[in-house]
Amino acid sequence: MHKSRLAGFIIDCRTDDLEAAARFWSEALGLEACRPAAASEARYRTLATAPDQPHLEVQQVEHASRVHLDIEADDIEAEVARLERLGAKRVGPVRTWYVMEAPTGQRFCVVRPQRPDFAARANAWD
Repeated sequence: MHKSRLAGFIIDCRTDDLEAAARFWSEALGLEACRPAAASEARYRTLATAPDQPHLEVQQVEHASRVHLDIEADDIEAEVARLERLGAKRVGPVRTWYVMEAPTGQRFCVVRPQRPDFAARANAWD
C-alpha cells in the first residue's frame, strides 16, 4: 500500500527574470514569494500558502511557459506504476521526482510528500 494526493501547482516561466515572474504571481495571488534556502534551488520561488492549501511555486524553465501539477506520494515508484496502469507515460526522472505525461498530453510530476498533513489526508492505494 502507498499514499498519494495533489501536492500543488507549479507555474513554469520561460524567463530570464525569475524575480519579476515571482513578483507578478506573488502580487496577482496575494501571496509572499519566498527565496529558497539552498543555492541548488535557485530556479524556484515558493509562494507562501497556508498549510492546508496546495503548494504553489514559480519555476524558471527552458520550455514553453505553462502550469503543471505535482502529485505527492510516499512511494514514488508505486505511484508512477499506478498512474501507468491508468494510461500515463513516464517521461523521465529528475533528481528525487518523476515527470509523467497523462494520456491527453499534460505533463505532471510525482514528488515526495510536500505538506505536513500528508500521512493523515492522502489517498491510500493497494
